[in-house]
Amino acid sequence: MPDEDPSKRSIRSFVRRGGRLTPSQRHAIEAYWPEYGIEFQQGMLALPGGFAAFKLEIGIGNGDALIHMASGDRDSLYLGIEVHEPGIGRCLNNIDKLQLNNLRLIKHDAIEVLEQMIGANLLDRILLFFPDPWHKKRHHKRRIVNRRFRDLAHRVLKPGAAIHIATDWQDYAESIAGQFLDDDRFVNMGNAAGHIERPDYRPLTRFEQRGLRLGHGVWDLLFSKAIDKPVR
Repeated sequence: MPDEDPSKRSIRSFVRRGGRLTPSQRHAIEAYWPEYGIEFQQGMLALPGGFAAFKLEIGIGNGDALIHMASGDRDSLYLGIEVHEPGIGRCLNNIDKLQLNNLRLIKHDAIEVLEQMIGANLLDRILLFFPDPWHKKRHHKRRIVNRRFRDLAHRVLKPGAAIHIATDWQDYAESIAGQFLDDDRFVNMGNAAGHIERPDYRPLTRFEQRGLRLGHGVWDLLFSKAIDKPVR
């Protein structure tokens, strides 16, 4: 699994953290990446056939949510994007343990993957759980959800397919909801504020469970690509 190629993008929505691989994670990358990993390329992704739907999670962390969703939905092909190797190694170990043939991983910047590897009208769902909120105002420009991201989401989603975003930062939830509510290419699938109840397919993380015990909020938002709306 080679390192990510230098990018022309000047502002990223993530920071490449250092992190020491455990022996188990290193073994997983060496042993299982050739089967479950996809190298970044400047060309459309060739997908394995036989699946009813194609779903993408951006920023899988340790892969816990991705593993949960893929194991409970074997008819769908799941693609997870992550840049941090320890999380990829842990996810690969679980993929092999559960023999999930409906899951693939890419180690690269999600924006570039959407731009260069995902064809138009291809995805049945985009999943973005707890993206970095970049809570300081001067860092808001690093937040992944912006006009460019919405343009890409609109291009790659099938008509009627949805993007599901979850965050535990209220101001970020309000910012995300406002962007999609003001964009007539998307349809609000939640309440007036864009919120939905957490669906069963999204598991509670340990961090989220701790936050809920402390009274912290979590906001799930769901917006579908409008049908028969022209690209602006």
